[in-house]
Amino acid sequence: MADTRSSGPLAGIGVVVIGDEILSGRRQDRHLAAVTERLAARGLVVDWAQFLPDREVTIVDLLRRSRADGATVFCFGGIGATPDDLTRACAATAFGRPLVRHPEAVALIEGQFGEQAYPKRILMADLPEGAVLVPNPFNRVPGFSLERHFFLPGFPEMAHAMLDGILAGPLSELGDAEYVERSVWLVDTPESELVDLMEAFCSAHPALRLFSLPVLSAERRLLELGFKGPQDEVDRAIVALEQALADRRIPMHAVRPGG
Repeated sequence: MADTRSSGPLAGIGVVVIGDEILSGRRQDRHLAAVTERLAARGLVVDWAQFLPDREVTIVDLLRRSRADGATVFCFGGIGATPDDLTRACAATAFGRPLVRHPEAVALIEGQFGEQAYPKRILMADLPEGAVLVPNPFNRVPGFSLERHFFLPGFPEMAHAMLDGILAGPLSELGDAEYVERSVWLVDTPESELVDLMEAFCSAHPALRLFSLPVLSAERRLLELGFKGPQDEVDRAIVALEQALADRRIPMHAVRPGG
């Protein structure tokens, strides 16, 4: 299996998915799309993503670099109690902290499983010293966070509810509440015919991000053209775009034609 380590920068917002089963194709990743969707609603994007094997040196190397770079990281997988669950110990090593039994995590795991918490499930309470628990509404077994690194289970049913809690709580300041996206759909109008118009709108609205997304099919050629940014300016730009397209006699639709 190829080593996925890299010396490139890892600032911004990152997604890390850990597990041999993802790289081998036995499981399909759903975490990157979940984070991307939630960030898009806040006017944000995922700056980088890494898919890592269950290999200690690779996980520790990445976490050391993302910590040093000040990144915000959502890390999925490897926090369970089986021998291939390495993330808890790797995080402790990368952050220079001992792995200790977290008393609040112990109480949650005992409350969930009773006597069956021992001898193995209780290992999930062994976390890097000083870790902050991330609540798990699915089965109460928590994730944890360290310095804007959030460690969540690999199961999407658990992890994505926990992700929502993080974005509503400790990372509630991320993004812009005034951010919106608006677009129009064009039929059988190639992008090449609109490059000059796009350039003019980029110059006229530097605070916005223009997007042009063609969709090709055997039946028709579709183009979604729009803007992302502060709502007031997006609204003004869309009105101006609709007028410019009307002046060129290019038909447009508020939603994708044909559903």
